[in-house]
Amino acid sequence: MKNLFLSAAIVLGSLTSFASTSPIAITTVKSISIQDEFTEIKNEEVPSAVTNALKKAYPDAVLNKAYKNAASSQYKLEITVGDKVGSLYANADGSWVKK
Repeated sequence: MKNLFLSAAIVLGSLTSFASTSPIAITTVKSISIQDEFTEIKNEEVPSAVTNALKKAYPDAVLNKAYKNAASSQYKLEITVGDKVGSLYANADGSWVKK
């Protein structure tokens, strides 16, 4: 009987040593959105190279608004072609930029 109590105590004691809690790790994810700073300009201020490239690529396009990024000399053009509205990006020399 003494051996039964002793073996039961050893078994229960060994089970409790494995029942420890693990620390909870909190992971924080930070995302940074880099957005180019474009300032609105008049449509007349858009260089002729950009407007010529627009007329060549999209002959039926209507230029709604124009924006300029002073840091990279890029232009953002909001245009309408038929019933579709979109934005195009171009360099000052009229070459298109993919964004």
